[in-house]
Amino acid sequence: MAGRRVELTEEGRRYAEHGLPEKVLADALKSGPLSFEEARKRVHAFDIALQWAKKNGWVQVTGGKLALAKQPAAIAEQDALKALAAGKEIDSVILDKLVWRKLARIESEALTETKKLVGKEVADLTPEMIKTGLWKDVRFRPYNVQAAGARLNAGKLHVLTVFEQKVRRIYLDLGFIETEGPFVESGFWNFDALYQPQDHPARDLADTFYMRTPVAAKLPQAFVDPVRIVHENGGRTGSLGWRYKWSEAIARKNVMRTHNTAVSARSLTVFKPPFKSFCIGRVFRNETIDYKHLPEFVQVDGIVVDENVCFKDLLGYLKEFFRRMGLTKIRFTPSYFPYTEMSTQVEVYFDDRKEWLELGGSGVFRPEVTQPLGIKEPVLAWGLGFERPIMLRLGMNDIRNFYYRNDLKMLREAKVLQ
Repeated sequence: MAGRRVELTEEGRRYAEHGLPEKVLADALKSGPLSFEEARKRVHAFDIALQWAKKNGWVQVTGGKLALAKQPAAIAEQDALKALAAGKEIDSVILDKLVWRKLARIESEALTETKKLVGKEVADLTPEMIKTGLWKDVRFRPYNVQAAGARLNAGKLHVLTVFEQKVRRIYLDLGFIETEGPFVESGFWNFDALYQPQDHPARDLADTFYMRTPVAAKLPQAFVDPVRIVHENGGRTGSLGWRYKWSEAIARKNVMRTHNTAVSARSLTVFKPPFKSFCIGRVFRNETIDYKHLPEFVQVDGIVVDENVCFKDLLGYLKEFFRRMGLTKIRFTPSYFPYTEMSTQVEVYFDDRKEWLELGGSGVFRPEVTQPLGIKEPVLAWGLGFERPIMLRLGMNDIRNFYYRNDLKMLREAKVLQ
């Protein structure tokens, strides 16, 4: 029987040597009836013998004595016991009967091998040891908890996805609401509503991707004239404006949005102050690819609209955001943006390159932005690069690793710290 070993139990070995008790009882009754006392003296395991002899119909009780009712034929179980004792194989049907009567047992090769380990030092606990209790009789080798285990390359979220969830959680915890906007944006929302002049260098093809189809967008007419007036003469903001004739045709040109500040501008026309909103989304710029620049990347924008906030609150929000991202070596430097005043650039020190890395711009929206959109309260605003702080957080030195190099080693080994 391949894969298993058959052996007699202790009871089975006795019966192989002295005969099955029911057979011995039947043979004793051949010379005539016997009292129970006499039969018990002459037959080993008398109670078992009587039980099986009556079950087989070999004996009966007559006048208080045991008498032979039927002469037993050849007993296959008896022959099978002798065959097993001699190390021979037997019929599987008979074997099942012997196993059921607990006169024989079947052991797997694994169990047989396990028994050989008794008293020896072993490394693994096996099911056979547990079933048989042999685990008590072996010595287990101590575990080396310092040894490296097998590397498992399990499926997991991309590192950028993990940090996007983290960034979203930070803003939500700070009481912000999340907003979204289209990738294909009109020049009106991307530039004009943000008081960026129509001849600004950022609108050049060298910096912005313009759409061939659809080439133009419909404009929100309720805000077109207020924005036009501010550009041309400043309106009621106290500004002189840019002092040129504003073109609706230029404002209608579609672009791939260059920043999520366009989403922030839209939000000013949707929500009533006070409110705080943020946007995590892709933006597109005609950039030369290098270790810190990409033509398509993710930007995180935020605005706070409240009559009681000021520039100092802006710095506080940014410091708290970067603190929760695990970056503490940051600084703010004065800067210029067409749509904010005061304005500051956010920078983080990059140890590997021994330089400060620009992460984005921030400031307080100018009245030329807020008044045409119906906002009277101060608006704190910022737009931050998403990949750069993650690159710093993970100790990486090239932003291209996230998208263009498909570095599985980096993805598998990136430690996303909490």
